Amino acid sequence: MNVRYHVKLTRDERAELGLLLQGGTQAVRKLKRAQILLAADAGMSDDDIAAHVGVGGSTVYRTRRHFVEGNLPAALSEGPRCGAERKLTEKEEALLVATACASPPTGRAGWTLELLADEMVRLTSHENLSRETVRRRLAENHIKPWRKSMWCIPKVDAEYVAHREEVLDLYAEAADPRQPAVCFDESPVQLIGEVRQPIPAKPGRIEHYDYEYRRNGTGNLFVLIDVNRPWRKVKVTEQRTAKDFCRMHARTRRRALSQGRSHPRGSRQSVHS
Repeated sequence: MNVRYHVKLTRDERAELGLLLQGGTQAVRKLKRAQILLAADAGMSDDDIAAHVGVGGSTVYRTRRHFVEGNLPAALSEGPRCGAERKLTEKEEALLVATACASPPTGRAGWTLELLADEMVRLTSHENLSRETVRRRLAENHIKPWRKSMWCIPKVDAEYVAHREEVLDLYAEAADPRQPAVCFDESPVQLIGEVRQPIPAKPGRIEHYDYEYRRNGTGNLFVLIDVNRPWRKVKVTEQRTAKDFCRMHARTRRRALSQGRSHPRGSRQSVHS
């Protein structure tokens, strides 16, 4: 076979490929490309390389070409692949995640990929949706509906869907500096202290601390995040009552008005009494 692209590795390149194949976590495609380059440098033909590495002849040809026309990283890297556009929009993915976290249909112990695909067809304008599309989108969002330990939303009814779409529409709007979109959330925290003084870290040794701790009560964090710019505000309170929530909301509104902005728009937040 008349080989157009001849691979000649330097000593450093051979050493780099050897280290790559010795161990560590690497993509299988990358390891096979390394094997192809080493075999090509040893003078093997494309057919022999394909049989030895377990790839097609076109893969051997492309790896040779990428190395000759580029360099070693270009030959080892995974180039962009053409493909169809994502079937679900960001808003539809959020709907899928919320649905997967909700209660399954009556008579079902849990959601399956097929049930979720059918439900998305019912809730959106898609005429069909494959189980593989559902699986990939759930995997990207680290959602596993078959895990009984997870719980997101107890029930999806008309009121919940209306509130959810209101929030999603708000986040999808173009950024307006005069109307900042603010996400308002809260998080309870447990205050703890050390019973014994930790041993600080030093070169060659990590920090050591005792497993026993002292309880120092609890606190609450109110967190405000502007979804369109790098701004956030954290307020520490001793408790999280309705008065605390309203006081924080009013303070945020006054701050926005003092800067010449209209009132900030926020997603709905439950108020604890």
